[in-house]
Amino acid sequence: MPTKKRTNNSLSRREFLKLGAVAGGSAVLAACAPGGGGGTGADLPDLTSGESIPLDDLIAAAKTEGQLTTIALPHDWANYGEIISTFKAKYGLTINELNPDAGSADELEAIRANKDSKGPQAPDVIDIGVAHTETAMKDGLVAKYKVATWDSIPDDAKNADGYWWGEYYGVLVFEVVKPDIAESPKDWEDLLKPEYKGKVAMAGDVLKSNQAVQTVLAAGLSRSGGDITKAAEAGLQFWKEMYESGNFIPVIADQGRIAQRETLIVMEWDYLALANRDALAGNPELEIIVPATGVLAGPYAGGISAYAPHPYAARLWWEFVMSDEGQNLYLKGYAHPIRFNDMAKRGVIPQDMLAKLPPAEAYEKAFFPTIQQLTETKTYITENWRRVVYGE
Repeated sequence: MPTKKRTNNSLSRREFLKLGAVAGGSAVLAACAPGGGGGTGADLPDLTSGESIPLDDLIAAAKTEGQLTTIALPHDWANYGEIISTFKAKYGLTINELNPDAGSADELEAIRANKDSKGPQAPDVIDIGVAHTETAMKDGLVAKYKVATWDSIPDDAKNADGYWWGEYYGVLVFEVVKPDIAESPKDWEDLLKPEYKGKVAMAGDVLKSNQAVQTVLAAGLSRSGGDITKAAEAGLQFWKEMYESGNFIPVIADQGRIAQRETLIVMEWDYLALANRDALAGNPELEIIVPATGVLAGPYAGGISAYAPHPYAARLWWEFVMSDEGQNLYLKGYAHPIRFNDMAKRGVIPQDMLAKLPPAEAYEKAFFPTIQQLTETKTYITENWRRVVYGE
């Protein structure tokens, strides 16, 4: 996957997911512009209810618009290239792709800047970090809509009124170099075993990378038995023990260090770890393990501009992306579809895809903290990291 550019003070897509922003239902509801940009003519489906529009009616309405404008969808991120090409071939619409390197804040600014314009710089749909959904709703930038598969999206990964929903996510996993590590750890507490001395590293600095912050939080979530109110302190104590035992080496693991076998056990988002596994192609061999407890998730959220120039095409896009077909296309890029559990239970995920992933049941325990919980735990962990872990 590419590294997206930082624009002004916004976070790139890769940076955001590495920072581990996670979903929740704590966003503040706000009144959004009705109808999502128009299209309330007598012969066209109603846009104001927010309910799913029958697919045949939606396709017909979208074809009258003929076009969709997207933003921040690089083709080699989460398999968006194939998602876009499949959508175009399926429905015969033109797609105007704006700034693939935009960050989430840039996407919202594009709506603000073009809300009085129906021109080519006005996005119809957005794909943003979940932490940005509160701003999107508070500023009235998104329209409500519940896709046909709404009920199979986890409740803690969507806004109850339909203003945003999770699309895909990652969970923190153990990335283990084989055969150097003979017996792989299965859970966080296993990392304290003496045979792992000098072998465990994070993929970031806790004071700079929220991916690393979330690694601390995930360990604490495991140790506290899933109690998020105790997880930050428990995580600090866990990593204090890891440091004192010599198991934790405070270097930043990356693909190069993994390839050189300098860091033999690394915690990363699964889509990054799986991509490393493919890139290294057995040199060295990597085993990717979802821990038994403390499974922490971080998703991206979809939404429709409240000022969308092509409101029916926007809704058709999301019906496709959130369908089984669209969700499986995410999975081809190792971005875990938000509807994964439902699809796995119904047996609609191709076996060749499942074979490349950790067991499906491991993801059923994924925990999605609220935005408030994320903010509070990040502050506590970063402010106390060096004092607790290193005794400074």
